[in-house]
Amino acid sequence: MKDADIPPMFYAGDDALYDFIKQNFKKPEVPELIGKVFVSFIVEIDGTLTDIYTTRDIGFGTGAEAERVMQLSPKWIPGRKEGKVVRVKYYLPIPISTN
Repeated sequence: MKDADIPPMFYAGDDALYDFIKQNFKKPEVPELIGKVFVSFIVEIDGTLTDIYTTRDIGFGTGAEAERVMQLSPKWIPGRKEGKVVRVKYYLPIPISTN
């Protein structure tokens, strides 16, 4: 895995990524839960996501749900280093609000 000159990107951009998450994430039935879940994963050279895991969650199954949603993700545009496609570790914060 290498640092990328050009980081990986969700195929349709950040706004579309958060729309995808919003459409697929099943919020827990906990009133007034506010926070962020952080997931980590590898964006492979073919754009698939592997090694998806939660690095920080706010409980109530939010970490497992974030992992489930990221497993549904379409392929990403992989990162590049010196013009070559490379594997990149990516950290993603997912805001949660049940208000």
